[in-house]
Amino acid sequence: MSDEELELVMLRRAEAITSQRSLSCEIGYSVGKVNYVLKGERFLSSEKKVSYRYLLTDAGIKEKIALTRKFVASKKREYEVLQAELEGYEADTQMKNVSTNA
Repeated sequence: MSDEELELVMLRRAEAITSQRSLSCEIGYSVGKVNYVLKGERFLSSEKKVSYRYLLTDAGIKEKIALTRKFVASKKREYEVLQAELEGYEADTQMKNVSTNA
C-alpha cells in the first residue's frame, strides 16, 4: 500500500474509530505512523498555519543549550549511581561465589 493510500484509509477510518491505537491495530501500522499522518492532515486543513511555527531566538537557543547540559549532567549522575550499584552487586556475587567454592 502506498503512503497516499495509507493516508486515505487512515483518514476515512479515523472518523469512526475512537483512538489512534485501535486505528493502528485495525490497519496494521504503528501508533506513531498513525499519529504522524493525522497530525499532518490537521496541519493541512488548519487556517492558522503560523501557529505551528517554532522559532528560537538567540536567548531561546542559549536556554535550550543550558537545559540540555543540565539534562545530560543529571543523566550522567544517574548512570554513575547505577554503575556503582551494579559494581556492588557484582562484588557481592563474587564474594558469595568465593565462599561457596571454599
